[in-house]
Amino acid sequence: MMSENGELNPELHEQIKKFSSAGDMLAESGRYEAAVTEYNKAWEMIPSPKNDWEAATWILAAIADACFLSGFKTSAREALQYAMTCPGGLGNPFLHLRLGQVLFDEGQEDSAADELMRAYMGAGPEIFAIEDARYLIFLKTRADL
Repeated sequence: MMSENGELNPELHEQIKKFSSAGDMLAESGRYEAAVTEYNKAWEMIPSPKNDWEAATWILAAIADACFLSGFKTSAREALQYAMTCPGGLGNPFLHLRLGQVLFDEGQEDSAADELMRAYMGAGPEIFAIEDARYLIFLKTRADL
């Protein structure tokens, strides 16, 4: 499964990319549940322990985004929390943004503020540009931005 340099073997990587691309196309057309099905196929191909692989980080980000956008907040939170244990997960502004949004929607305001601030610090106000304004409005009640 693994090459000498700790990367997925090329055939496996191509299969994972194929399922991920199919998921991306479905997500772009608003078919989030179908997208998650494709992303899950890619996820299943990642060798264990899954959180050793960078591919796990971007697949979980895609799953979380599709779940968030389709209203499956618990599934989004679970994917995001696992993504934080994967390479490059902690500190990824997009992952912190989505996790903050989910936590805010669940009423966990202190944790939400922490995650949203991490997103803001990592990517600036631009990361909130296409999001519902209520998340940035909330963050401004917790921090001087």
